[in-house]
Amino acid sequence: MNRRTFLNTTLLTAGGLCFGKRFASGADKKRRPNIVLVMADDQGWGDMGYYNHPYVKTPNFDAMARVSLRLDRFYAAAPICSPTRASVLTGRHPHRSNVLSHGLSMRPQEITIAAALKKAGYKTGHFGKFHVGSMQKSSPVNPGKFGFDRWLSAPNFFDNDPVMSSNGIAVRCRGESSQITVDEAIKFIGQQTESDAPFLAVVWFAAPHDPHVASAEDLALYKGKPNSGYYAEITAMDRAFGKLRNAIRKLGVADNTILWYNSDNGGLVNASSGGRGRKGSIYEGGLRVPAIVEWPARIAKPRTSNVPCFTSDIFPTLLELTGTKLPHQRPLDGISIAGVIDGTMKSRSKPMGFWSPLFRGRSTWSHRIMGALLEAQKRGEEIGDAKRLDLDAAEIKKTWPEDAFPGHAAWLDWPWKLHCRGGSKVELYNLESDPNEATDTAAQHTGRVKKMKAAVQQWQTSVLRSLNGKDYR
Repeated sequence: MNRRTFLNTTLLTAGGLCFGKRFASGADKKRRPNIVLVMADDQGWGDMGYYNHPYVKTPNFDAMARVSLRLDRFYAAAPICSPTRASVLTGRHPHRSNVLSHGLSMRPQEITIAAALKKAGYKTGHFGKFHVGSMQKSSPVNPGKFGFDRWLSAPNFFDNDPVMSSNGIAVRCRGESSQITVDEAIKFIGQQTESDAPFLAVVWFAAPHDPHVASAEDLALYKGKPNSGYYAEITAMDRAFGKLRNAIRKLGVADNTILWYNSDNGGLVNASSGGRGRKGSIYEGGLRVPAIVEWPARIAKPRTSNVPCFTSDIFPTLLELTGTKLPHQRPLDGISIAGVIDGTMKSRSKPMGFWSPLFRGRSTWSHRIMGALLEAQKRGEEIGDAKRLDLDAAEIKKTWPEDAFPGHAAWLDWPWKLHCRGGSKVELYNLESDPNEATDTAAQHTGRVKKMKAAVQQWQTSVLRSLNGKDYR
């Protein structure tokens, strides 16, 4: 693909969303909910006080869980960070957008929730870890090109006093990483409350990803405990989250703001991961994550739901809740769970597919990348390392066979979960009776295995067609 074709593709994608006059009046604008999507980086399902963890301290998450909707069977769409982030933004399995592993950029042809809501009149902001694109101003895959008006972002996890990208300009920030992220989000939200436009704020923490650089105060809470740095970062993140939640209330917009919290993949501690395995695995421990949704205008009483849901559901759910229509919807893997939010949806209508990363990830060290960009911009060089622009992100660089299914996939059709390796070796678990996936029952349910295997391979073929670029034609 030459540069002219690339530019045309990008412009068509950016301008290809069209909406009617559904949101023309000020009264309509005020009825549409504000949205704050918050995500942790590597927090396991059980790493919450409200799940009776033996010692982790999460008073702010616990307080929200007591008054909100707790999604007790919520999954990340992938067992590692970048792919899950792509699923949140697009509602699609990350392989469809070429995010086959960590550190890879989404294709600019993808339509994100930020781009869709921006076209519908929302003000949009991203704060914290991005990890599905570039931080440089002229890149086709920076947060701005994916629909964010305002962004203070980093290419990957970051620790205290980080260099971050402020709409493409490298800036040195001072303070604890979670507080920096939240403070900028609060500033953005405060600015939007002065206008009639609703807002979308995507707040993606860099904690509790290693190397677990925590304050002495937080470390002291876990003195003598295993994984003390990990849990200290969770507590610091909880404190920042509490500040964000309180700010939304003080600004007077809490009633009609959807505040949605979840983690991006399973945790680092097997004992509290929520099942077999941990981060990196598509067994339960690598996928099951904590999730809470608060929206006082629509969730009047605290509830828990065991309906299986995952991060790919966020995109279609928000489209429905905001009344946003896309003229040409590409294949989605998520479904709207507005009924779960309302308490009317008691079971899931569509199975969930998972597929382990098919590609080696790309090393993405925020402090190195952003430090180099800061120094380059001091010299008057706006873009720094040209390789990090990902100018070729729109290209279909490899065509995958659509009848071969490498790697490890899983198909969750509650309560049954089928694992397929390389399209041949299978395992079958009943998660209702065997939540730890300890007893393989494939030999006892050959008919079910055959049916589920056909379904997962049909889904994998669809994913491969998207990966090969056929959704963009």
